Amino acid sequence: MTSFPGLERLVPDYVKSFEVYIPSKPDDELKKLYGCSKLYRLNNNENPLGPPETARRALQAFDPAQASIYPSGDCYHLRRKLGDIFGMRPDQFLAGNGANEVIGFAIKAFCRQGDNIITADKTFAVYEWVARFSGFEARLVPLVDYGFDAPGMIERIDERTKLVFVCNPNNPTGSWWDQRTLRWFLDRVDGRCIVVVDEAYREFVENPDFPDSMALIANYPNLVVFRTFSKMYGLAGLRIGYLAGSKEVVDIIRRTCVVYSVNTLAQVGAFSALDDREHVARTRESVSSGKGFLLKELGLMGLPCVHGEGNFVMTRLPISDSLAYRKMMTRGVMVRTMTGFRFPNWIRITVSHREALEAFAEALSKILREGREF
Repeated sequence: MTSFPGLERLVPDYVKSFEVYIPSKPDDELKKLYGCSKLYRLNNNENPLGPPETARRALQAFDPAQASIYPSGDCYHLRRKLGDIFGMRPDQFLAGNGANEVIGFAIKAFCRQGDNIITADKTFAVYEWVARFSGFEARLVPLVDYGFDAPGMIERIDERTKLVFVCNPNNPTGSWWDQRTLRWFLDRVDGRCIVVVDEAYREFVENPDFPDSMALIANYPNLVVFRTFSKMYGLAGLRIGYLAGSKEVVDIIRRTCVVYSVNTLAQVGAFSALDDREHVARTRESVSSGKGFLLKELGLMGLPCVHGEGNFVMTRLPISDSLAYRKMMTRGVMVRTMTGFRFPNWIRITVSHREALEAFAEALSKILREGREF
């Protein structure tokens, strides 16, 4: 292979210093690697119920001949439907190829060299990643009692702060800001920067004190809300998410978006998924039951847990999380190691169907017993 002597000179220092994210291998390869015939995916907070029935029917009815035609470049019909649901204008919404792309849109729209973003030190890592590999500073404020520190984040804002990211509920701790806290925060920010509230797990929340962030946009034009179809609506494989905000802010963000990045199937599935309210109720019931079972089993093992809203639970192990991952994989159970989230020796478990959770509890119990025998 021919070398490229001048490559090093072309790469920015902030790209050189950034450690690449290596995704896990496909399930079939993982089964071969770990010698398991079945794999329970408890690592990515996926919905075990899959997509809503309305989305399934729409996807099955898709005409393959339409695959040769470019999708709607701006998700025209989906944005209009979202506008009807939330009582907002269609041009207040912007869709992307998953929430990750939408995060990139927002950061690119407002940040330039020397600017910074603010978020927590133990939260969804993509806010930090996108900022850093784009050459911007990511200021990380430590969590307080596993939740976002509103006063601490206010203190870190300066004249070069362009965006503040709040994951609500927080992944991975499940903590959340109520209406009063979010309003307090927005009032203290006072329009100095964009406040992004990432509500990827919002549909799992039933607590009446959880803020209606969409409604707050009318009073706080610097507020941007993220949502996704990957979690509650079970469309993670199609990659579609969206943001909402004031028309003025969304118009700016739209300038950085990639046209045609959301494929036709994703648009069809998302549009139809919004019609199935029973799916949300069924999923919430399943998560509530599964979380109760999971917490009971972890309690019997004497393991401390952190949980709140969302379809996941964190637990701290008496052994390395990476070692536990490998041992669990040999038993066909896939969990999320949390060292990368700055929670060493913790794992995060997706609240899935009972068969998967029983397999998890049995596997972890055996691993812990084996460890005590040495």
